[in-house]
Amino acid sequence: MSVRPPQSLRQFHSTDSGFNVLEYELMSERASSLGRHGLKVESALAELRAWDAARHSDAERDSLVDKASDAVWAFFIQRETCGLRNGRDVIQRYAIPKEVLARVGAVRR
Repeated sequence: MSVRPPQSLRQFHSTDSGFNVLEYELMSERASSLGRHGLKVESALAELRAWDAARHSDAERDSLVDKASDAVWAFFIQRETCGLRNGRDVIQRYAIPKEVLARVGAVRR
């Protein structure tokens, strides 16, 4: 006796069709972009952590917090584009400070 999958689960497009090739390329680009945004978040947070009150001004710290919040915001948007809705794991993994999270999505003039 042989078992076959239900017809509703069968793919109608072969792996060689243009649709699947395009879908693969789009998924690849989304993943690549997500990685680039993650690197930007890491870099911005590292700069913020490297700030020293003895050598730098408060204005520089505000600028670094703004830069980090913009990077985190762009990363969250890219994650949502990839279908990843929950950001709690990202906040823990990257150890994003609360002052950065408070500014995520804020429009500055």
